[in-house]
Amino acid sequence: MYVSSKKQKEVSVAHHVKKGDTVVVLSGKDRGKQGRVLRVTPTKGTAIVERVNFTKKHTRPNPSALQPPGDLPELQRAVPAGIASHRGRGQALLP
Repeated sequence: MYVSSKKQKEVSVAHHVKKGDTVVVLSGKDRGKQGRVLRVTPTKGTAIVERVNFTKKHTRPNPSALQPPGDLPELQRAVPAGIASHRGRGQALLP
């Protein structure tokens, strides 16, 4: 366990999932989806998995910036590393 110095709160460290691993999501709205791990944040216990956990974020029109006038882009968010099952070499992935 990792103890944060600022909040004094225990945070689980996800050592079983590493960048580049192929994982299968075990629970949630994306259950059964497979993907590669793009980034791991051990202090938060999260991982960003390819093609998993997309959310939409509303953006306001900003006249001073060179952005489209208001948009609804899909962003990829992190998932808790505990819901991603690691599949090692030689093991078949779920269909």
